[in-house]
Amino acid sequence: MVFLFRLSLLCISLGLAPLLQAAPLDIKVGFIAYHPDQGPVLSNLIPEAADRGFKGAELGLNDNNTTGRFLKQTYSLTSKLAEEPEQITQITQAWLNQGIRLIVADLPAEYLAKVAVQVKQHRAMLINSGSYNDQLRTTECLSNTLHTLPSRAMLTDALAQWSNSRRLKNWLIIKGSETNDLAYAAALHRSVKRFGINIVAEKTWDFDTDLRRTAQNELPLFTQTKEYDLVVVADERGDFGEYVMFNTWYPRPVAGTQGLTPVAWHRMVEQWGAAQLQSRFEKLSGRWMNNKDYAAWAAVRSIGEAVTQTRSNDAETLFNFITSDKFQLAGFKGRKLNFRQWSGQLRQPIPLIQPKSLVSQPPLEGFLHPVNELDTLGFDKPESNCTVMFASH
Repeated sequence: MVFLFRLSLLCISLGLAPLLQAAPLDIKVGFIAYHPDQGPVLSNLIPEAADRGFKGAELGLNDNNTTGRFLKQTYSLTSKLAEEPEQITQITQAWLNQGIRLIVADLPAEYLAKVAVQVKQHRAMLINSGSYNDQLRTTECLSNTLHTLPSRAMLTDALAQWSNSRRLKNWLIIKGSETNDLAYAAALHRSVKRFGINIVAEKTWDFDTDLRRTAQNELPLFTQTKEYDLVVVADERGDFGEYVMFNTWYPRPVAGTQGLTPVAWHRMVEQWGAAQLQSRFEKLSGRWMNNKDYAAWAAVRSIGEAVTQTRSNDAETLFNFITSDKFQLAGFKGRKLNFRQWSGQLRQPIPLIQPKSLVSQPPLEGFLHPVNELDTLGFDKPESNCTVMFASH
C-alpha cells in the first residue's frame, strides 16, 4: 500500500494521474509459429531451440504486465505451434473468432501472406517476427502488418558497410542451392552495388559431400580463384558454411551466414542495458536469446508501449500509433527504435558477431542518410513499393 501511495504521488507530480484513473484494459495477444522440417543437413549443426520465439513473446508479455499492472492494463498471451501448414489459418481463424486482434507470427513468407488476409478481414494487426523475406518489404506488401525481424537486405547491408569500412572490397561469394541461400545471395548482390564492393567470383556449393571428413581437402581447391579480401557465405541452413573458415585457398576472413555474422540479436550483445535483458531471458528460458526470440519480444513490447501511450486495445489505434513519429521502443541496441512508415519495418542496428564477441554494430559512422542513419540498412523509401496502411477489406 505504501508503495502504491508513493507511486500515485509520483504520477501526480509527473502529470500522469490520468493513467492511474483509467478504466481497466484487457489486451489479448496471439503468437503463432510454424517450423517446417529443414530436412537432413550435411554438418554438425546445432539444432535451433524448439521454443524459439515463444520465450521471447513470453518475456515481452511479462515486461508489459510489469508496467501494466500499475495502469490497470492486463496482458494475456495465447501461443500455438502449428504442426502442419493447414493448421496455421485454422488456428488464426479460431483466435480471430475469440476476439484476438493482435497477432505475432513466426511463419515463412507464403503462410504469413495468408494470415495477413485473414487479419485484414477482421480489422486485426499482424506483426512478422519470423520471415526475413525482402519482398514483404518491397513488392509483396501486406496490409495491417509490421515487421520486427530484420530483412535479409538489412543484414547484408550491415555486413557490406563493415566490409567497406575495413577496405575489404573484393569478395568471393559461396552460396548454397536452397531457396533461402539464393535469397541471401540476392541480398548480397544488392548490398555489393550499394556499398561499392567488387565480386571477384561467385560459386555454388551443390555437393552432397560429408565435409566433416573432407573439408580440408575439398574447400581449398573449391575456393581457388582470383585473390579476394573476404569470403562471404550464403548458407542459411548450415550445410557447408561452418567448414569454410580456415579452409580457404587464401587465408582470408569468412563472413555472411557463418563466420562474422549479421544478426538481429545475440548473447554477445551486452551494452546499452542488454545484459539485463539477456539475464531475464536466461532466467525464463534456461538458454540464450536468439533472433526469433528478440523479434517476438520486440513485437509484444511494441504492442505494450502503444497501449500505454494510447490507453487503447483497438488494433487500428495501436497500428496507427506504432507507425507514427510519436512511437519509440527501447530495444537495448543503443538508440530508440521505431518503424518505417513505408514498409512497416522496425528500424534497428544490426550486430555483427562471431561466436564469443560483438565485432561491430552498423550503421557505422560515415554512412550518412538525410533522415535517419538506420535507413542505410535495408530498403529505403524510394526502393519500396509498399505503403503502410490499416485496412478492413
